[in-house]
Amino acid sequence: ICEFCVRLMIAVIAIVFGSLIAWKPKKAIDIQIVLYRPFNWKIEPISMEKEIRNTRIMGLAVLVLGILSLGYILLK
Repeated sequence: ICEFCVRLMIAVIAIVFGSLIAWKPKKAIDIQIVLYRPFNWKIEPISMEKEIRNTRIMGLAVLVLGILSLGYILLK
């Protein structure tokens, strides 16, 4: 696999995940809670609305970084 393809794939994955997290932050939080249960961890945010807001911001940041990375890769 060429280096260009790997970089391109990472940027596309970042864009997809960032979009999904920004669009459905509650679903991302629920998935994280489910993933930790088999390891005997109970995750529960103190304030769900703050957690949703912060998760949405994180998703938007990942989306923006993915788009910037894609632009850099394609223009390089």
